[in-house]
Amino acid sequence: MAQIKNIGVFTSGGDAPGMNAAIRAVVRTALYYDLQVTGIRRGYEGMIHGEMIEMDRKSVSNIIQRGGTILKTARSEGFKTVGGRRMAYNQLVKHGVDALVGIGGDGTFTGARIFGQEYNIPFIGLPGTIDNDLNGTDFTIGYDTAINTVIDAVDKIRDTAESHDRLFIIEVMGRDSGLIALRTGIASGAESILIPETKNNINALFDRLERGRKDKASKIVIVAEAEEAGGAFEVGRQVKEKYPNYDTRVSILGHIQRGGRPSCMDRVLASRVGVAAVEALLAGHRNEMIGIVHNEIAYTPFEHAIKHNVDINPDFLKIVEILSL
Repeated sequence: MAQIKNIGVFTSGGDAPGMNAAIRAVVRTALYYDLQVTGIRRGYEGMIHGEMIEMDRKSVSNIIQRGGTILKTARSEGFKTVGGRRMAYNQLVKHGVDALVGIGGDGTFTGARIFGQEYNIPFIGLPGTIDNDLNGTDFTIGYDTAINTVIDAVDKIRDTAESHDRLFIIEVMGRDSGLIALRTGIASGAESILIPETKNNINALFDRLERGRKDKASKIVIVAEAEEAGGAFEVGRQVKEKYPNYDTRVSILGHIQRGGRPSCMDRVLASRVGVAAVEALLAGHRNEMIGIVHNEIAYTPFEHAIKHNVDINPDFLKIVEILSL
């Protein structure tokens, strides 16, 4: 077992439901193995400025059901510099931290990869992002809660769409990934889904509206925020211009997708990878992300986890086409 005495844990980048469950798992597993735990507030920015607190069993009581992150999160321009990373390392040494667990996404692991190359400190990452756009895990912490939040919102919007015979263009989060849009589009019975992974989406939407059934009282179109046509407002503008007879409305779901109580799936996922992160550090792992692949713990080097080449399942696209008739 590696000679680790004090594990630093932090959250970074966008918050995701289940981050608190992951923090809890890391803290309690470390305590189980008689290790100290230091909580680092505000991610890499807090690391630079020494915003560190000792954590114990009580500090993570009654947080597994809470959204957001008790350790706060922030993006850090300073950590992108050599000087900033040197300041962060000096603060870790000052507080006796000799291993790190970072919970976040692409930006978090990019910083972790560089930091691990510059300094001899074991670093393990946990996939905390609603986008589900990391390699090395079937699902990321927060994704399940986010898509269920979207479904709940779209179901409510459809009630209004049905009542007024309206077409709703609904934008969901996903940065440069359409995984939220694709899965929620299927689950909500959307007539069309526009995602950045496929091209000519707007023309496909026009074709679908042209040959769409006239007796359908409501129509729901799900648009990923990074879709090439320019998001829901631009899609809505083009639809209104081409089909003025449609009563078209645009709805941006926005940051409600990041908040709320984490689902059971996210709590269990966060707990599993949190325990595995501490055990991985003790076993000598470093510079890897802990994920779940085929229901088993998987270890993926940071450079492979952050490539953003998660493939869209073509079967899902076919399902959308078949079921939207």
